Amino acid sequence: MKKLASVLALSCAFASVDALAWGHEGHRVVGSIAEKLIKGSNAEKQVQALLLPGETLELITNWADGAKGGVGYPAPTPEQADYTAVNPKHEEYHYVNIPFQKAHYHDHEVGTSDHDIVKTLRQAIAVLQGKTGLDVNPHNFTKRQALLIVAHMVGDIHQPLHVGAAFLSKDGKFVVPNSRAEVDAVNIYESRGGNSLLLNEDKLSMLSKALIPGEDKPLPEGAKKWTTRPFHSYWDSTVVNYAMRRISTTTPDEFAQKVLGDPDKFRNCEICPVLPVNTTTDPTYWPYEWANDSLAVSKRAYDDVTPGQITPQVNKKGETYYTFSLEMGEKYPVPSSAIAKTQLIKGGYNLAAVLKAIWP
Repeated sequence: MKKLASVLALSCAFASVDALAWGHEGHRVVGSIAEKLIKGSNAEKQVQALLLPGETLELITNWADGAKGGVGYPAPTPEQADYTAVNPKHEEYHYVNIPFQKAHYHDHEVGTSDHDIVKTLRQAIAVLQGKTGLDVNPHNFTKRQALLIVAHMVGDIHQPLHVGAAFLSKDGKFVVPNSRAEVDAVNIYESRGGNSLLLNEDKLSMLSKALIPGEDKPLPEGAKKWTTRPFHSYWDSTVVNYAMRRISTTTPDEFAQKVLGDPDKFRNCEICPVLPVNTTTDPTYWPYEWANDSLAVSKRAYDDVTPGQITPQVNKKGETYYTFSLEMGEKYPVPSSAIAKTQLIKGGYNLAAVLKAIWP
């Protein structure tokens, strides 16, 4: 149990840094697509009423990550600090860790919680619908906070590693735990959303130069070059950069305009964005369907990657945790960036759809 506690403690540390689905640009892509799709609608009017001067739907998509603070973000604003003070589990709202081999999200199964992304989205959508009461809104979201959560979390739930998680045996095999108790950091290890699966950064750079047009982004001034890249970070930001480069765009707005203006965006594409059909008229149930869709996509994300040796590590607090090396196939950046493009488009369409359903 002591080893498990150490791993779980480190999991929280990683969540604050790397559990930022799609990164800054990817979330803005989702927001920009949705913003264009709701233009002129009642949903646009209702969204505008909840925004502060200078804000747009695209810009607020990163508010929920900013509330966590951490690397790449300025200090939280007073509004964000007040929000996290009454939502101390906010970092857990962004993901759910269902074994990626599973077919569906089921309440109370391995990897789910009362604070996971599906439950959080359901509550935020209900608040925007005008529903009240602790049974509906245990997080006590205001309407503005609910919009900020929905704008961000709809993007998060379409990042496949924010739904489908890898669990590994000590010999580096992907396994499916039958209960939470089996994830003991002795026989079965939780990969923390892919944060403990480490890609070789030099090999990744070589693959991207050979397969992806354009150049990798330069390191920020004063930043230290990584020797390894967590698989989660690859899916948060690297594939978004690849997806944008592959269609010759450099900004979220350019990406949104290009994919929305492409008459063949749902045909003749590598991985066409078949938009999930929301099968119920009540949008509070749509997060279940989005999670199931991303869970299916996560199987492709974990295809053509192979875990390697387990390595014990010690963090700054003296706690032991474990990482696994990860090898990807020689062509992996191509299909993974195509998946990312598809998921970003679906995220934008579904964000617009849920806002229009809330405010027809």
